[in-house]
Amino acid sequence: MTAMDNIEVESLESFSNRARRWVNENLPPLSEHANLVDDEASHLEAVADARRLQRLVFDGGFAGICYPREYGGQGLTREHQTVWRSLTARRQTPHLFKITHGIMGPTILDFGTEDQKRRHVPAMLRGDELWVQFLSEPSAGSDLASSLTRATRFDDTFVLEGSKIWSTGADVSDFALVLVRTDLDLPKHRGLSMLILPIRSPGVTVRPIQLVTGRADFCEEFFDEVQLPATSIIGQENDGWNVLMRLFFHERNMVGGNSLNDFGLAGFREGAASAEEMLITLAKSVGKSNDPYTRQLVGEAIVLDRLADHTIARVNAQMKVGSMPAPSASIVKLMKSLSQYRFREIALAIGGARVAMNGADDEIGIHGHRWLVARVDTIAGGTNEMQRNAISERVLGLPREPAIDVDSPFREVLAKRAR
Repeated sequence: MTAMDNIEVESLESFSNRARRWVNENLPPLSEHANLVDDEASHLEAVADARRLQRLVFDGGFAGICYPREYGGQGLTREHQTVWRSLTARRQTPHLFKITHGIMGPTILDFGTEDQKRRHVPAMLRGDELWVQFLSEPSAGSDLASSLTRATRFDDTFVLEGSKIWSTGADVSDFALVLVRTDLDLPKHRGLSMLILPIRSPGVTVRPIQLVTGRADFCEEFFDEVQLPATSIIGQENDGWNVLMRLFFHERNMVGGNSLNDFGLAGFREGAASAEEMLITLAKSVGKSNDPYTRQLVGEAIVLDRLADHTIARVNAQMKVGSMPAPSASIVKLMKSLSQYRFREIALAIGGARVAMNGADDEIGIHGHRWLVARVDTIAGGTNEMQRNAISERVLGLPREPAIDVDSPFREVLAKRAR
């Protein structure tokens, strides 16, 4: 029996003891404002730290708890992952890899060739490859089936032309999954493909987008005759919509804490303290801890937090046993984004003007900083409106709204738009 076999059958108690010792020795406590990065130097430093931490976790034998062993993971169970997440919840972790491990890796495991899996998945788990998704376009936001970025095939090569936008961390990432139009004569949902794109390929230009907070978390990308081998396809040519739907499934699962991402809800972490604790601290800091309305708001946040946890747990459990369909992950995404947005509204109501006036490094002003980007949670990964559509149509079975361009060749749709 090999060492990896021993890990595979390791009891939860043994795993917990081993992991606790390793975490205590290797991962420092998470500071209150650990996720705030406001300038280019600190942003690059955060990326370098994330890569270092991910390699440290990999070398320690804890990367990819639920990933298959043949691709560098540990091949363990969700129960082992839950233990690991609990132990690392308030530790410095490589949270910048949450998209790579929670969305991109699982999508490659689902649709990638054996060569693609063996080349990229272990590199993701080692921290060598940071990935991003190139999906949205300036002219096709929520309607991704209308994407215009083209990939024209010449024998064994695709040539990319077009642009993408709102890509998180593209300026520091290594690879992307890019949704492209590969056949204009098929209906819009059936003429798309998903390609692996090395971001530093000739012809790729990445430009960070400056936000009101001073950060540049998102980017826009331009493709000028970018050449990719035909082996870059994930899944089948012209079947990119199915790959995209699975990618979204993994994204919504990640938001609900049910993904292969080892560090839980890293995308929604506010720091070392929970959202509930931060609101109570805020109320005390502004002298409102005994104010009846403030206490009502804090109570609302606590109830909402509990409701979100129970709803997400129930949906995840029912999807796991097959009693709810995969699109039910939209419930998880919607619940989490709504609760997160409301928490930030409540913080603004409690803190008042001091939230807006104090700096982001202040325990009061930090809530103003977060309010400026609060809407992101209701847009990223599919808007709340799109989640409601998915729930109504794919979970509840309600009829779709009529669409006149679904079955028409996309070339004809473009011609009609141009008139």
